Amino acid sequence: MTKRIESKYKIDRRLKCNLWGRPKSPANKRNYGPGQHGQKPRKLSDYGIQLAAKQKLKGYYGNISERQFRNLFLEANRRRGDTGENLIALLERRLDAVVYRMKFVPTPFAARQVVNHGHIRVNGRRVNIPSYAVKDGDEIELRQAMHDNPIVLEAIQSHERELPDYMEVDHKKMKGRYLRAPSLADVPYPVQMEPNLVVEYYSR
Repeated sequence: MTKRIESKYKIDRRLKCNLWGRPKSPANKRNYGPGQHGQKPRKLSDYGIQLAAKQKLKGYYGNISERQFRNLFLEANRRRGDTGENLIALLERRLDAVVYRMKFVPTPFAARQVVNHGHIRVNGRRVNIPSYAVKDGDEIELRQAMHDNPIVLEAIQSHERELPDYMEVDHKKMKGRYLRAPSLADVPYPVQMEPNLVVEYYSR
């Protein structure tokens, strides 16, 4: 269980970027590190660059623990093909990530909460595990009781994010379909992600 339950945007200051592309991010006003030495330029080592890339990718998906993230990397490394691309595909198959991508909620943290509380159905069956791996063709549906929720309606109407082309969504019916696993170029990250550096970090 991650400890980042409150103060979710501190990671933006630490990584010096607006990780989720949100207007409330403190990085919009103070694009430098926290603390009295935050504005001093620092030259990162190769390890520091790799660590920052790992923290940025892991942090983007909300409450993923280090153990979960490393296990995803190990699974990506076992599969054929590019390990970095495999890692992105596995992260984007997580149910909480899919709910966030479909714009049913405003943040990855809200997506995890909605799934945990049993408001999401996969192919008609309730699933309350945020790390559940969605398969190609799976239908994701928001429970009827959440259709008029103000947070859900606000997220749907928001222009902060666009729907990616590897899923289709009908917001009137509050359901969508996961079409395929994406490549890195398909995922609409607000900041540049470098999974190749994450592979180097874990391959040390």
